[in-house]
Amino acid sequence: MNLKIRLTILNFIEFAVWGAYLTSMGTYLAGAGLATHIGWFYSMQGIVSIFMPALMGILADRKMEGQKVLSLCHALAGLFMIGASSYAYQAGSEVQFAPLFALYALSVAFFMPTIALSYSVAYSALEGAGLDSVKAFPPIRVWGTIGFIVTMWVVDLTGLQATPGQWMVSGALSLVMAAYSLTMPRMPIKEGKQKSLAKALGLNAFKLFLNPRMALFFLFSMLLGVCLQITNGFANPFITSFGAIEEYQNTFGVQHANILISLSQMSETLCILLIPFFLSKFGIKRVVLIALLAWVLRFAFFGLGDPGSGVWLFVLSMIVYGVAFDFFNISGSLFVNQETDESIRSSAQGLFMMMTNGFGACIGTIVAQQIINHYVYFPQAAGATGEQVITGWQTCWYIFAAYALVVAILFAIFFKDSKREARA
Repeated sequence: MNLKIRLTILNFIEFAVWGAYLTSMGTYLAGAGLATHIGWFYSMQGIVSIFMPALMGILADRKMEGQKVLSLCHALAGLFMIGASSYAYQAGSEVQFAPLFALYALSVAFFMPTIALSYSVAYSALEGAGLDSVKAFPPIRVWGTIGFIVTMWVVDLTGLQATPGQWMVSGALSLVMAAYSLTMPRMPIKEGKQKSLAKALGLNAFKLFLNPRMALFFLFSMLLGVCLQITNGFANPFITSFGAIEEYQNTFGVQHANILISLSQMSETLCILLIPFFLSKFGIKRVVLIALLAWVLRFAFFGLGDPGSGVWLFVLSMIVYGVAFDFFNISGSLFVNQETDESIRSSAQGLFMMMTNGFGACIGTIVAQQIINHYVYFPQAAGATGEQVITGWQTCWYIFAAYALVVAILFAIFFKDSKREARA
């Protein structure tokens, strides 16, 4: 089979594993009586992203071929995820947070490193075939997002988005990926002088904090990273909660929240194509400001909309997500690549991911959970009406929008363009 097709399948399955539960897990947890713990499930992705990708990367560099490490991680992630699903089904309405969270956390701990590992395996295979990975990989990577969308739709249309069956789908796909990874071209163990543990963990990149501009950028990366997982964790429970109000019970959004949310991933795919133009035209400061303002709109449109006559506001929220997510994550990665020395470039990228998807996303989901508990889940437990619950949700979305706006204003004031960008 053609190498590009093989790698396309690899990326498709890799992100299909994640798409099976990432946007719908909150709805199951809310229905299982664990609504006040949703943030912990999503924050775990951030916690393990701080150290597990680096540790598995060291294993792939020093001890085991990369495609075998990828296979091992997916096998363990799949088994633990199937274990979480099996326990949830068996426990039914008596499901307990501790055992479910433990099984889920172990699965995520081994899944999160597979994203970077799958990239490494693809880069190695393309370069080994004499292909330019910069040109060849992006069209392959797009199929990862398509895989993510496909499993979102499958889970929705099969009625699994409010059940632990979504984890069973994810776990089964992880086992498929574990087997398929072993068919990839060998990724040789690096010979010669090995990097120190500090370098392998990316700790040498922390010297970038001595550069005031880079230190400020990483600080704002963490502050913006707070926004990243909020809608993944809470958009689906929010939209489906309209089902408690009679006029919305049979609307498309309430019945198929995952399909509605998948518009966000479609927007993300298209917005990637706009980044080169916007970066060259406006520079990193204005592009990040556009992303921050898009986050303001993302949250505000949720607060203003509903699945009935206001569904168009939900659709707008999904559309601006592509700008909010891509214009910061990808543009920020390119900025770090341009502003850092080649000797620490990989470590700097790891630091950027640590600040955004690690510390930022972890803090964001935990704090968001406390806000939502106060305005939504505690009143709901006390017998609030459907309308009062929705009002609570709206308050939360406005708080998140206000936070993004404050970060945008601070970024506009304190982060300075480079002299080259200022002249442009």
